[in-house]
Order: sequence, then structure tokens, then C-alpha cells
Amino acid sequence: MRDLATEFEAERGRLLAVAHRMLGSRSEAEDAVQETWLRYANALADPAARAEIRDLRPWLTTTCARICLDVLRSARVRREAYVGQWLPEPVVTPVETARPDGYAPDPAERAVRTDQLGTALLVVLERLAPEQRVAFVLHDVFAVPFARVAEVLGTTEAAARQLASRARRAVNAPDLPRHTADPAEQRRVVAAFVDATESGELDQLLRLLAPDVVVIGDSGGHFPAARRPVVGATQAGRFILGLFGNAGRYQEGVRSRPVLVDGVLGLQVQAPHTDGRTIRLVIAFAVHDGRITGIFNQFNPEKVGDLPPLGPADSWPPRW
Repeated sequence: MRDLATEFEAERGRLLAVAHRMLGSRSEAEDAVQETWLRYANALADPAARAEIRDLRPWLTTTCARICLDVLRSARVRREAYVGQWLPEPVVTPVETARPDGYAPDPAERAVRTDQLGTALLVVLERLAPEQRVAFVLHDVFAVPFARVAEVLGTTEAAARQLASRARRAVNAPDLPRHTADPAEQRRVVAAFVDATESGELDQLLRLLAPDVVVIGDSGGHFPAARRPVVGATQAGRFILGLFGNAGRYQEGVRSRPVLVDGVLGLQVQAPHTDGRTIRLVIAFAVHDGRITGIFNQFNPEKVGDLPPLGPADSWPPRW
């Protein structure tokens, strides 16, 4: 069992990355990976099943993907009953532990192609049918051959190609937030965003926002939040200034820190609410051609409550 565990642990980071991209939930992804381990251990206890495992990585990926597909099919009903807007559970990593290319050293993040990182992608993937999402993540993000994708989906290779193609068109639709910025551009734009919110000048902020920028906030019903996305530069700019105006009002109680959110530069913020509670907020950005195309505010305590609290050194505005 020790050898089995060692072999599995070598693949855990990649499996977690696969599951998180499919499910949009870190906790659900961890559950899927744990179930994959149980099936792996059970299979190796059966000589007939063990004989089918000729190559460990593809077998584990296929098994994990099948588990995720079942979860996705049941999650559709849960999403429809969700209070307010839904955003994925963020994976938050300290910026100081990032590699020179700006991305986290965690194998779960390094396993993903760098052009397929960010909350924006996870938000777009949520619009796909479960089969489309699985096909896209396996093939386009993790380069799994279509023959293996078809095996996961229980369909033909041609059908798997078609599912991935439809998903690709949806992901690349022109009306969706795009993220193509490298780490240096991300830092420049996010720092300018903070400066603009601090100034309170709408014109300064509008220069950073794409015309079709979208702002989405997920509080899970625990705090007041817009029930629909705020779309368009002017509307989003006014909304943001109203939101961040409170940071100035309670500046001594506001804490903030630059972090990587799903592999992309963002902010972790902690602020007092008017009712005395503490709001823990993770802000993710999508940046394209020097402008912000998407702002994703995650402050559902069930999704960010386990983050380490910010301390006195994490003042507002954030230190770069």
C-alpha cells in the first residue's frame, strides 16, 4: 500500500487540477480525487482489474473525469437553486511563492497550460453542458487524446471531438471576458485599478475598463450583493467606486494583500461590515489588451472562510 500511495501522490496535483477545472469547487475536486484513490486501491486488489491498468496516468485521469462528470450532472440542479450569482471557489496562492513566470509552484496549477488559467475561464465553463465541459478540459486544457475523452464520456471519438468543438466556440465567444495578460501586465493593470478606486475619479477608472467589462459578485446570500452581473464600463465603474468607497470610510479596519487567484493576479481583502461582521473578499481579474474585461468578487463565507486572516501589515491599499 505504501508503494501504491507513493505512485498516486505523484499524480495527485494533476488530478486535483483536472477536477477543479471541471467542477469549479476546490472541496468537490478534493472529494473527487479521494474517490479516485479509493477506486485505484480497490482496482489493484483485484487481479483482473489491475491488468487493465497498463499506464497509470491515463487510467487515473479517466477515472477522475468520470467521477467529475457524475458530479457535474447533479450539480446543475444545485446551481439553479443557488442564491444570487455563482462564482467558483477560488484557489488562492501567495504571490511571493510564485515562480519567475508569475505562476504558482503548486503542481495543481503548473499542470495547466498557462493560457488556460484564471477565474474567467471557470466562469465561462459553467455555461457548458457537463459533457462539453469534460471534453474541453480534458482535451484543450490537459491535452488528453480524443480516444480517451470518448472513453470517459461513453461515446464515439467523433462525438467527443464535436463536444469539444462546441465548447471551444462557447469559451471563445466575443461577448465573454477574455484573459490574455502576462504577469507583468496583470500587475500594472491591477495596481492602476487600485489607484483609480483610491482616487474616486470615474474617468480614471474608465480608462482601465473594457467597454463590455462584467462585474460578478457571489455572497451566497450571506451579504447584500447584486443579483445580476453589472455589464458595461460606465455602469461597472460607478458600481466599483461605490463598493470601494467604503474602503476609504473604514480604511483603518480594511486589510488587503495581492495574491494569485486561480493562477492569476488578484486581491484578498478583509473589511468590516456595517452589522459588525467581517467580510472576507477575494477579487479575481481578467485582463486583455491592457484593460480589465472581468472582475469577480467572491465573498461567500462558505467558499473563502478557510483563508488565513489578514494582519496589520496587510493594509489598504495593498502593498506591491
